[in-house]
Amino acid sequence: MSTPPGGAKPRVLLVDDDATIRRVVGMVLEDLEVEFVPCADADAARAALRQAPAALLLTDLMMPGEDGFSLLASLQADPALRGPARLAVFSAGLNAQTRARLQGLDVWRELAKPVSATALEACVADATGVNTGAVGTAPPPPAGLAPDEQRAVAEQFAGDIALYRAFRAQALRQFGADRQALAQALIGGDWPAVHRQAHSLKGALATLGDHAGAGHARTLEAAAARGDDSAARAAWPALDRHLETLLSRGE
Repeated sequence: MSTPPGGAKPRVLLVDDDATIRRVVGMVLEDLEVEFVPCADADAARAALRQAPAALLLTDLMMPGEDGFSLLASLQADPALRGPARLAVFSAGLNAQTRARLQGLDVWRELAKPVSATALEACVADATGVNTGAVGTAPPPPAGLAPDEQRAVAEQFAGDIALYRAFRAQALRQFGADRQALAQALIGGDWPAVHRQAHSLKGALATLGDHAGAGHARTLEAAAARGDDSAARAAWPALDRHLETLLSRGE
């Protein structure tokens, strides 16, 4: 880890096409002495690196257009642009096949979505050297949350109920758009788009502790990955109803 020039805060770049994920990561890191730079795609990340070096670049893998694998490979090929940045992966799709593709790309750390706030902070602290502060006992989540939601607050949001609620509100706003995009992609048989949208929903729902919804999204994701038309169309109604229920309740 190199010290930024002039005593500037170390920069942390997050590359993720999901605006909800960018927002919640920013909220998790807002109390750390780092400059958080959210990037919606690989081009934005490269532009940010041209502006100033980063201590850490954390990238999703599955993104529309240029994916994370391509971004990592381009930084390997251009060490001057990469600079001192450690490279980390932040993805809900980490498996044996994915890890095989990451070989040789100098990935320093892998974080599987959903990741706990504590693990995310630890990754940033290890890359930048900043202090995360004293670790205390998280307060118990308020009554009224389902057991899975209580575990999500404790594990994914370090007991921060306000952060959980902010993420949930942002996610619900995005779910309506995701639902429409999925329906259109299914009508057109656009399996890469179906796969990408289902993958994103799976991660967001799992982060919220909604394992039933994440399971529906995972089933659709797997069918789309195979290009299995009948299985995808059979999987969609359960996820659609689940999202409709969440949106109608506003919870």
